[in-house]
Amino acid sequence: MTASNNWWPWGPKEAEVQGTFAVIGVGRFGSAVCDELTQNGASVLAIDANQRAIDAVSLIDPAIEARVVDCTDEEALREAGALEVDTVVVAIGEPIEASITATLIVKHSDGTKVKQVISRATSDLHLKMLQRVGADRVVYPSKMQGHRLGLELVRPNLLERLRLDDRNSIEEIRVPPSFVDRSLRDLNLRKSHGVTVLAVGPENQLTVNPPASHVLKAGELLVVMGSGAALNGLPNN
Repeated sequence: MTASNNWWPWGPKEAEVQGTFAVIGVGRFGSAVCDELTQNGASVLAIDANQRAIDAVSLIDPAIEARVVDCTDEEALREAGALEVDTVVVAIGEPIEASITATLIVKHSDGTKVKQVISRATSDLHLKMLQRVGADRVVYPSKMQGHRLGLELVRPNLLERLRLDDRNSIEEIRVPPSFVDRSLRDLNLRKSHGVTVLAVGPENQLTVNPPASHVLKAGELLVVMGSGAALNGLPNN
């Protein structure tokens, strides 16, 4: 069967566009992942077998393409477009057979273009089974972790985020490649990105309040403070 992919915003010839996501299972955890992804401008396909869950996730953001699909049916997932995205989050908790089957399908089906499968586990045994069928990463659920996972997917350089209030946070990130071999003076992050540099340096050897002459190196950590919008605007490359 040929996938229709009518939801795909770039058309069938550009189905390998980077940074596209599908979330299978949109309960508390899955809907939190969808919420964080869409807040950061990602294209998201939400899939669930339950119409009520699909109706609920559609309220998060009208841009989410939400579909009622049997996630244990390979052709149904293919037809929905779940095998065309870069990353699939299998957020199903129960039944674990559905979680395992969905993980297996998106990871190993013929012609799948999925590069990364992140699956939710509800027990140590569930975790081991997901790893056996090919999950690239397994996480334990909570709504907070769902938001965290969504943020990590769109901000791969992010290591830690400390929320100060409703608007401002402190983040620890890996120095983006575009910042490497440039001084803090040259980058002027306060002016160019609206963030304040608190510390920088190799792991476990951070320099607090570093001088403007400090030249950033690959692999170093950068601790910055600013609004959520400003922090989300920092480059990942």
